[in-house]
Amino acid sequence: MQSDDVIWSVIGHEFCSYKVKTVTQNFCRNEYNVTGLCTRQSCPLANSRYATVRENEGVLYLYIKTIERAHTPANMWEKIELSKDYSKALEQIDKELKYWPNFTIHKCKQRVTKITQYLIKMRRIKLRQEPKLVGVKKKLDRREATRERKALSAAHLEKSIEKELIERLKSKAYGDAPLNVNESVWQTILDREKSGKEKELNVGAQLDMEDDETDGEEEEEEEMEEDWDAEGGEFVSDFSGDEDGDLDDELSDLEDVVDGGLGAEESGDDQSDDDSSPEDEPPSKTVLGKRKTKPTTARAPPRKKLDKPGRRGPRVEVEIEREMESVPLTRSALANW
Repeated sequence: MQSDDVIWSVIGHEFCSYKVKTVTQNFCRNEYNVTGLCTRQSCPLANSRYATVRENEGVLYLYIKTIERAHTPANMWEKIELSKDYSKALEQIDKELKYWPNFTIHKCKQRVTKITQYLIKMRRIKLRQEPKLVGVKKKLDRREATRERKALSAAHLEKSIEKELIERLKSKAYGDAPLNVNESVWQTILDREKSGKEKELNVGAQLDMEDDETDGEEEEEEEMEEDWDAEGGEFVSDFSGDEDGDLDDELSDLEDVVDGGLGAEESGDDQSDDDSSPEDEPPSKTVLGKRKTKPTTARAPPRKKLDKPGRRGPRVEVEIEREMESVPLTRSALANW
């Protein structure tokens, strides 16, 4: 026969494997404890008349201890399924524990309330779309990274060996036709060489086409310029009127300088002809395509600029060509040459 007082004197004061001691109070880790506290009333080992509520896969069960089966601990607890309806579950507890102490009935109902609340909360959490947390297995990741690194090194080694063998076959290091080489190997080498030559030819053809296009563009530009010159086209600038006036003044100054230089040349030539006699003159030699050097004579003073009003309109560029007649060279001219 089981003695509850003897069991509690040993468990409560000496040693219990389910006891957890803290500074404030002691807790019990037994799965059948109705309150979770290590006390005389709530201890499932030191009470012959005991009941509790447990949950298994969302279903509530009422466990009642029958002391007559104490010799078989596996069959010592009677299991009664409770209704999913909260009020009906409480009615079942009242019915099954009709003549039990009020402490046990109250604690069983309190446990049903608590378990029902956290089951409802679990259902609500499942309905929400929250990110799923996945554990990181560092050891597995490290192992896979090591395998990948070894596989890459092996692949590089195989490629380097294959490249070296192909180069030896191309250089005929093993003769014209080695005995231990399949025809497929030779065929792959020939295909690679053909593909490389075709790529080179394609690149050369593309470069030739680009050169032809550039040549064609240059010819078209030259033809357009010739047609423009034949039609007598003129280039018109978009300068303002003030700028046109300044450019006209500069052109007039240049014309005055050119005219003064030509007059000085003609006067110098006349004087040299009068001074020189026809007997002393050597046979004249005409030089074509070269202009005569200007004698060192005093240049005529430049004309004063006339105050011209600024003309407005398009600017026209005019090119003046002067033909120089071939004049026989004199001694003074040769001395100044």
